[in-house]
Amino acid sequence: MKTVIGVDGCPAGWIAVIWGLTVEHRLFHTFSDIVKLDADIIAVDMPIGLPEMSGREAERAARKVLGARQSSVFAIPARAAVMCADYRQACAVNLQHSDPPKKIAKQTFHLFPKIREIDTLITPDLQGRIHEVHPEVAFWAMNGQTPVALAKKVKSQNNASGIGLRRNLLRRSGFPIDQLPSATYRKSDVGDDDLIDACACAWSARRISNGSAMCFPEIPSIDTRGLRMCIQA
Repeated sequence: MKTVIGVDGCPAGWIAVIWGLTVEHRLFHTFSDIVKLDADIIAVDMPIGLPEMSGREAERAARKVLGARQSSVFAIPARAAVMCADYRQACAVNLQHSDPPKKIAKQTFHLFPKIREIDTLITPDLQGRIHEVHPEVAFWAMNGQTPVALAKKVKSQNNASGIGLRRNLLRRSGFPIDQLPSATYRKSDVGDDDLIDACACAWSARRISNGSAMCFPEIPSIDTRGLRMCIQA
């Protein structure tokens, strides 16, 4: 079995689920360290390819199928805004690069360092190995192309019922969730939702590897660096 990796950003860096003949999870402080691993496909829950004007067709297409879970897919700000290290400056730049003009949510701004980290190292050639995915789109696919009924978080706190539902979806869909070693990370470094999302990313990575993944949109647009902008699941 080819090795695939699912990656989700977390407070301490990046949590990676490595799935080959066995399954394990590891915490990495830089995404470049994950790229160095021997893996057929790396699937990450982070934007790859940035628009000149705020918003991408990838998110619009994904939201259409997610129903009540669509808020988990946020609009990607303009490339010029993502490159800003100051929140007020980023909002001002995005206002100039959006129609209608839009500022940036603080939650989105806090992801900018990770988005820039990937954008710095990714190339069109590397996109043969490194793909953008989204956990909730993966769970939608596992759930018979139906949005998952329960959220992973309620009022910013983990929802055990929602996480348990997703564990069952992974199990039913062929991911070896019961073989995954127990997590011993500090909750402030890696949350339960981060790990379950990385598992969903690994499931999508397996689908990309065997050619069965869906693409949102079906025909990706290309950014100014030649990068495909699409979410796969």
